[in-house]
Amino acid sequence: MAELPDFRPSQAVLELGGDFYDAVRAADFPAHVLRFRNGRAAAEIGLEPLSDADWVQHFGRFEPLPGSLNQPLALRYHGHQFRTYNPELGDGRGFLFSQMLDSSGRLMDLGTKGSGQTPWSRAGDGRLTLKGGMREVLATEMLQALGVTTSRSFSLIETGEELERNDEPSPTRSAVLVRLSHSHVRYGSFQRLAALEQPENIAKLTGYVLRHLARRDGGEDPYAVLMGYAVEGAARLLAEWHVAGFVHGVLNTDNMNITGESFDYGPWRFLPVWDSAFTAAYFDQFGLYAFGRQAEALHWNLFQLAQALRKVTPAESLIPSLKLWPDLVGEAVRAQALWRLGLKRRDAADEEALIRAFEVGLGESGVQPDAAWFGFRGGRAWKDAPPAFALFQEQLAGFEAVEGALAHGYWADPFPCTMLVEEVETLWSAIAERDDWAPLEAKIAAIRRMGEAHGSRESAL
Repeated sequence: MAELPDFRPSQAVLELGGDFYDAVRAADFPAHVLRFRNGRAAAEIGLEPLSDADWVQHFGRFEPLPGSLNQPLALRYHGHQFRTYNPELGDGRGFLFSQMLDSSGRLMDLGTKGSGQTPWSRAGDGRLTLKGGMREVLATEMLQALGVTTSRSFSLIETGEELERNDEPSPTRSAVLVRLSHSHVRYGSFQRLAALEQPENIAKLTGYVLRHLARRDGGEDPYAVLMGYAVEGAARLLAEWHVAGFVHGVLNTDNMNITGESFDYGPWRFLPVWDSAFTAAYFDQFGLYAFGRQAEALHWNLFQLAQALRKVTPAESLIPSLKLWPDLVGEAVRAQALWRLGLKRRDAADEEALIRAFEVGLGESGVQPDAAWFGFRGGRAWKDAPPAFALFQEQLAGFEAVEGALAHGYWADPFPCTMLVEEVETLWSAIAERDDWAPLEAKIAAIRRMGEAHGSRESAL
C-alpha cells in the first residue's frame, strides 16, 4: 500500500459508545470495477496516493484505513418520513466506514450507500443500483460547482450483482458508493434519543456535535448553541438550493444533517423552469417537498429537532434561534444570488428588490433558470433576455461586477452547463446500452470547469 503522509485518521465517533451504532460487515461482492474516484476530495483528506488496486481494497472490499475505524458502524436514528414518525430507521444499506481530519482540521466521515444489509435493512437488500450511484455522482458534482454545501461522491465501484427494482428496468446493475461528508449526524439521531427517553445520550451527542463538527463552545446552554448552529446551517443550505434551482425531493428529518450539509440524493431534480410547484419525487403526490415548499419543510424539520431537545432544555432557550429563521434565510439568499450573478454586495433593500425582479422575470418568461443566471453574469446585458426581465435589467444597472466576474473562458460559451433530467437519462443510456463512460466523464469535466468559473463564495458570505 502507498504511503499516506497526509492522512490524519480519527475514531471520534467511538466516544459516543454502543448506544449509537451497530458494528457490521460489508457485503462480499462478486466483482469490483472502479467507475469513479474523486481525486479532488481524496487530496483533501490525504488519500490521493492510493493506487486503484488499494482504492478498491478499501472502498469496494472495505479493508479498514490505517488508524481509523476497525470495523464499519451502522448508525441508529429515527425520523419523520413525509411527516409520519418512523422509529424503525437506521443505516439500512450503508455504514460509517472511516473518519479523518481534512486539510483544515475538520472531522470528516466516509460513509457508504449500497454496502449490504445491516440490522436496520428491514425488507431491503442493502444494495444500490449503478444508475442510482451515477445519479448521486452527478448531483454532488453539480451542486458543488453551484456553491452548495454538499457531501461529495468519493468512490463508485460496480459490484457485479443483478438487482430487482420497481422504479427502473430490472434486473439492473449494482454498485457501492462511498461519500465524503462532514457528518452523518441527522436530526433523526436526536429524535431517536428523545423517543427512547435518553437525556444523557442527547447530552453526549450534543457535546460530540459541538466539539467535533461545529467547533463551538457550548457554554452554559449547549442545547441553545446547537439549535442556533442547526438553524444557521439549514438557512444557508436552503438559500444554496434555491439559487441553484435544486429540488432535493425527500426532506425527511432522517435526511437532514445537523451540519447543514446536503446529502442522500434520491429523486433529485434541477428546475427546467422557475416553478414553485415543481416536485422531484413521483411519490410526492401532494407536493410536500416541492421547490417552493423547501423553506417550509426545513423550518418544520427544525421544529422537530427542537422538540427532541426539549427533553433536556426548556423551549425558551430554543425559540430565539427559530425566530431568526426568516432573517437568516433572507440574508443567505441575497448573498448566494449575488455570488452566482458575480455582483458586489449592496444594501439589503437594493439586493432584495433585484432578486425579486429576477425571480419575477424567471417565472413570467419560462426561461430555463441556468440560462438566466448565465446570461446576466457580471451585470452584462443579456442580448436574448425575454421582456419579463426589463425591470431586473433596470435595477441591475446599479450594481457593480466583482473583479474577474467574466474572466473565465466558460462565460464566453454559447450555452451554460446544465443538469436536467433528460441529460441524466442520456448519460445513463450510454452506460446501460454500450458501457460507454466517456460521456459521463466529459460531463463531470464540464461541471468542474463551470465551478472554476464561478469562483470562491467567500466574497458573498
